[in-house]
Amino acid sequence: MAASKVLVVDDDPVIVRLLEVNFEMEGFDVITAVDGADGVEKARAEQPDIVVSDVMMPKLNGLELAAALKGDEATKHIPVVLLSAKAQVGDIRAGLDAGADDYVTKPFEPLDLIDRVNKLLSS
Repeated sequence: MAASKVLVVDDDPVIVRLLEVNFEMEGFDVITAVDGADGVEKARAEQPDIVVSDVMMPKLNGLELAAALKGDEATKHIPVVLLSAKAQVGDIRAGLDAGADDYVTKPFEPLDLIDRVNKLLSS
């Protein structure tokens, strides 16, 4: 069986590397993007199985990225997990309203994030 492909979108190289290492250790193929616009482009080109994106980023933020992917016939089927330090109920609701399938607040436990990603991929 082919490995699942995850697109990690974050403007913080430390977070990108942390997620990349953790997903690779769990057998995922990892693609990375440096901001929301780059993330939308790579999602369209690479057709990942799932997208994990920060919320606060330049060019397009995570909410705009989720809305763009869910509004595009070519990418609307791809689950989106938003990862953010914005942890208020209103922030989480805004993320889910934008089209995210899950919302994880920072600081986060990498294994919990991977569990959530696996649940979305198996549903």
